[in-house]
Amino acid sequence: MYRMLLRLPVVICLFLITDGVWAQTHQDLVELFEDWRTFERPPVLDGAPDYSDDRFAARRSGFEELRGRLLAMDVTDWSVPEQVDWHLVRAEMNGYDFNRRVLRPWARDPAYYKTVWMDRSDVPAHEGPTHHAVVEFWTYEFPLSADQQARLSREIAVIPPLYRQARANLTGNARELWFAGIRVIRNQAADLDTIEELTRDYDNAALAESIAAARAATVELADWLEAEAPKKTGPSGIGRENYTWYQQNVHLVPLTWEDEVRLLKRELDRAWSSLKLEEHRNRNLPPMKAAQNAAEYAALADRSATRLIEFLDEQDIVTVEPYFETALRSHLGGFVPEETRHFFWITAHYDPTPLYTHFWHWFELARMDTTPHASPIRKNALLYNIFDSGNEGTATGVEEMFMHAGLYDDSPRSRELVWILMAQRAARGLGSLYAHANEMTMEEAGRIHMEWTPRGWMKTEPDLLIFEQHLYLRQPGYGTSYITGKYLLERTLADWSKLREEAGEPFSLREFFDALNATDSIPIALSRWEMTGLDGEIRFLMDNDD
Repeated sequence: MYRMLLRLPVVICLFLITDGVWAQTHQDLVELFEDWRTFERPPVLDGAPDYSDDRFAARRSGFEELRGRLLAMDVTDWSVPEQVDWHLVRAEMNGYDFNRRVLRPWARDPAYYKTVWMDRSDVPAHEGPTHHAVVEFWTYEFPLSADQQARLSREIAVIPPLYRQARANLTGNARELWFAGIRVIRNQAADLDTIEELTRDYDNAALAESIAAARAATVELADWLEAEAPKKTGPSGIGRENYTWYQQNVHLVPLTWEDEVRLLKRELDRAWSSLKLEEHRNRNLPPMKAAQNAAEYAALADRSATRLIEFLDEQDIVTVEPYFETALRSHLGGFVPEETRHFFWITAHYDPTPLYTHFWHWFELARMDTTPHASPIRKNALLYNIFDSGNEGTATGVEEMFMHAGLYDDSPRSRELVWILMAQRAARGLGSLYAHANEMTMEEAGRIHMEWTPRGWMKTEPDLLIFEQHLYLRQPGYGTSYITGKYLLERTLADWSKLREEAGEPFSLREFFDALNATDSIPIALSRWEMTGLDGEIRFLMDNDD
């Protein structure tokens, strides 16, 4: 039994797990998970989710009962995949408790109240803390049917009561989160203008009124945030100790804040030095030329997509499912004038293949859509961005792995782009660590991000810089997950291949990635355990749970 069970208050003498009998089966866990997810959605207050302090206080005993049921389970005889599911539920409950105690986005983070999402995220859920009544506009198909118009009207109608509540809930003093959040809420007004324009011809008075009321409430909230902003003077980071606890107990990353600083510094140095070695190696080759118009970009994107899919298939990298190419080709992007390109599209106009390898994300989402995991616990997105080390770490890891596996053997200068991407991700994550430790402001963290990205490519367009550093301050660990997850993926590959070598079995990269995909969108530490049977990282996390 895990050491943590010995520290439970009242020894969870609620032995109430299913009719007074200790739960012993995975099905009991699934039933608990369903109860937990029902509880996690807040009750409604005046037509909007209730994030008031009174609500959290009133439901505290209900949360402790659910957690008590979980921790009273003896899972030691379960299969590894079943134990992994137990850890996922534990991580979600820890995330709820951490948000209640420390992060408190409904009180500290105005961007939490962003409601309208025009696009689907490239990871299982939206990046960063998100409330429970968002409007996923990207799910609507035009022209809207009468039922869809009614649905959109109902969903957007949540904004006025939610924003009235927000003015009571937002009592925090996180200065940088507050100021950056104003921009997010103001941008929503523009999104609502777009929706109004797209639906204007339906002659639907109820829908038009909902949109108008939502826009007015959005502007009113943004104006209120600006009026309150001068009063906000406090730090926005959660501090080193909270950061480490959150990483280890919610996102299941077996590292401390200090470990992550060392790792990201190392990866930043490695990316820069490797870039310079590549440049030296390629010094006699002609420079890369960026696409100059829409036709050139379209041809480049088409070649890159074909190249990547063929490489994955013909070089036995992974089993290429029928949905791979469709998923990739839905996100090839288009030509962007040079003066408005941000960092990622600068690289893509030279060769989008490195960026498309990161679009492994879309393969993962297509798999979740078409062949979801058999376990109800892994079928949909994990809460609180717990998937970040798995999804962002893998997407970043394969950028370099596929390069080493030969993807750019016929395009040496494309290797330079891979190292530039790596340096940018290490730099932005390093800055976010100092911001969370309250050792740097968000602006100072952004300066590391900007100055340590090669070729000045983060200096060209400020919106991406602001968006990324704001997100990483809102969501602890997200900014580092690209590099920490990549490291944990590399460790998993090392362990997996070593075990096969010791058993006299041949190495197969296809088998590795197929096995990784079978674990689904979960923390890499849990994928490693399921794939190798090595539970050292999980035991470390349990031993450090306080």
